[in-house]
Amino acid sequence: MTDRAALLRALEEALGAGRVRTDDAALSLAAADIYSAGPAPVAVVRPDSPAAVARAVAAATALGYAAIPRGGGLSYTSGYRCEPGKSVLFDLAGLDRIVEIAESDMYVVAEAGVTWKQLYDALAPRGLRLPFFGTFSGAGATVGGGLSHGALFFGSARYGSAAEMALGLEVATADGKLLTTGQWALAASARPVFRNFGPDTTGLFLHDGGAFGIKTKASLRLIKAPAANGYLSFAFPSLEAAGAALSGIARAGLAEDAYVLDPAAVAATIERERGIGAALAAIRAVARSAGGGTGAIRALAGLAAAGRGVVPQGAFTLHCVMAGSSKAAVSADMDEAGVIASGHGGRSIAATIPRMARADPFPNLDGVLGKDGARWAALNAKVAHSEGVPLIEAHRRLMEPRAGEMAAQGVSVTYLLSALGNHSFSFEAVFHWKDAWMPIHSHAVDPALIATYAEPEANPAARALVATLREETVQLFREFGAASNQIGRTYPYVEALDADAAALVRRLKALLDPKGAMNPGVLGL
Repeated sequence: MTDRAALLRALEEALGAGRVRTDDAALSLAAADIYSAGPAPVAVVRPDSPAAVARAVAAATALGYAAIPRGGGLSYTSGYRCEPGKSVLFDLAGLDRIVEIAESDMYVVAEAGVTWKQLYDALAPRGLRLPFFGTFSGAGATVGGGLSHGALFFGSARYGSAAEMALGLEVATADGKLLTTGQWALAASARPVFRNFGPDTTGLFLHDGGAFGIKTKASLRLIKAPAANGYLSFAFPSLEAAGAALSGIARAGLAEDAYVLDPAAVAATIERERGIGAALAAIRAVARSAGGGTGAIRALAGLAAAGRGVVPQGAFTLHCVMAGSSKAAVSADMDEAGVIASGHGGRSIAATIPRMARADPFPNLDGVLGKDGARWAALNAKVAHSEGVPLIEAHRRLMEPRAGEMAAQGVSVTYLLSALGNHSFSFEAVFHWKDAWMPIHSHAVDPALIATYAEPEANPAARALVATLREETVQLFREFGAASNQIGRTYPYVEALDADAAALVRRLKALLDPKGAMNPGVLGL
């Protein structure tokens, strides 16, 4: 029996019929993320339980194959790139059960393939919510992927990233065992409400990209859904001024969401709402989020008054969502935020964008393609607030000598700034260009929409320029000592650490994964 045949037989014995795929469609989808393609795996497996994940990991690693975890498949940092001829990709979408919603103890247990949208929809009728409750791509992005790659956005200005609400994990390790962390590790019956009983073993498996094991289940902290919300938007003459105001509002702890869009990003946001169907869907979502009655009437009136003139031409805009236990508390936070924004030259405008974003936080995944089917790929950096504006200025200087070449190749860059708690400034540069699509684009985008696009021809010149710009941007981030989430294989991690810290990480990898079989290459390991 060949190695491949032995592997497929072992996987089928571990998982059952129909859960091991070797067809071209499955392998090509598994070989690429949103940004780039790599070698195809030998097989794609879709376990239906944590125990099945553990059995399949043991089967693969015993025969010398690597185990590569994939959640929603929306990486753009080669987070699940396979080893040539020696990888099994674990599609965790089959682990899609919400195991427990413990209202009296304020936690939820979910399997790794549960999406942020699925959790949000299950918790909302109970008046509950996660503190951070999802990403823009939360209709497809999963809990396991988010905990592996530092998911953040909705709620992050106040509560941080997905990792900061994790109470305990269940992880399939390289030897095929299911390891539990936090209070879960005390006994099978222990309620997972306390994370740090002794050293933080939960933290070891967060933001690891699957290098130490495959997350199968997580306990996450709950909060009561806020009783009142408020929405603010401000226009600024420059990205630097908007970024300074963002930092001021974040330091004061006034918002759950706080983010800055540049003019091109705003135009793309509005473009996505084009058409009667999208407009009606947005109106219905805003009415629902306003709770009906006079609140809904006021919300819809504001939306109608804003119309398509929601943002002044060429403005950089800051958008905030406030939340609290009462309208008076939210109003006070909004007033203080207004003072901070005006102090940096901000002008109040209709808060249509944050209201619509919160009314329908998890639309479909059409946004994986840009306007007219263009591609995009982002890079992010986390720095101190005092370094936010200097980083903006430095990246602008980095791009300036390339402006002519970018224009000739049809490459552009937009920016997204956001707050991560009151202590961290998130800078994101997003590169856009027209090029042949990756398999995930055709897989994720609504068929009716993608039918309106003509897939661009392969564009190797633009693609090479984007690769160069990304490399230069990553180097700039390193010069700033910036951290990043969704590290994958794009950002230097182990090689960027000091010698002692790098040695510790390598020793942990060797202890948990002595054969180097768990997502080899991620984090530079």
